[in-house]
Amino acid sequence: MNIDLISGFKEKLKRGAVVGPFMKTSDPAFVEAAGYAGMDFAILDMEHGPVGIETMQNNIRAAQLSGLLPVVRVPAVSEEAIGKALDIGAAAIQAPQITSADDAEKAVALAKFYPSGERGVCRFVRAAHYSNLERVAYFKMANEALVIIQLEGETAIQNLDAILAVEGIDIIFIGPYDLSQSLGVPGDVTNPIVIEQMKKIVKAARAKDIIVGVFSDTLQTAKMWKDAGVRYISYSVDVGIFSEACAGLKAKL
Repeated sequence: MNIDLISGFKEKLKRGAVVGPFMKTSDPAFVEAAGYAGMDFAILDMEHGPVGIETMQNNIRAAQLSGLLPVVRVPAVSEEAIGKALDIGAAAIQAPQITSADDAEKAVALAKFYPSGERGVCRFVRAAHYSNLERVAYFKMANEALVIIQLEGETAIQNLDAILAVEGIDIIFIGPYDLSQSLGVPGDVTNPIVIEQMKKIVKAARAKDIIVGVFSDTLQTAKMWKDAGVRYISYSVDVGIFSEACAGLKAKL
């Protein structure tokens, strides 16, 4: 189980901001390296990119080995997607394309065992040490996994108050790229229209003492959102970080 990683991560969130990249890698070495480099979490992506469930369990092992909280962005809010991610050891699931309170409630229900939800029950999985964890203890500990929901469109903003009222959500995550598209400025994530709507979400969530996360691919915007009170900062993507480092080295040499 990830219980120590989860409790340690929650303590970090109480003290301030945490930082981690999105990762699309099929090689767990990159995940492990991010942990040793001091990142707090990694969003291991199954919505976009080539990684399947068998490879993902090795990425999770690498995260756990190096002290990195393994967050799996599932491809859909479905029983199979969420259940499998948690079964292989995800310490948190990040549910994409949440547009309503019903969507948010479904994500929570599928990520939690009774009495908090209706997750499918199986203890012969990696998260339960293949049945070697005491069963009652496992089901109780498993419910400590974090639920992160992504608000990515104009419809989600219209339903914001109802979404924020859903119990069991640990972090609200703003996806600026999908939001920019829904606002008619695809890819222009620093457009004043996009920033205004993101700030609206941050303000509403913070008023209800709900932790907010954002994605940023520049240091300038990451600092801006950190200063605005965002505490779950996803900075760039593994392949983008590597490409940028290579380009910088090539230019210097």
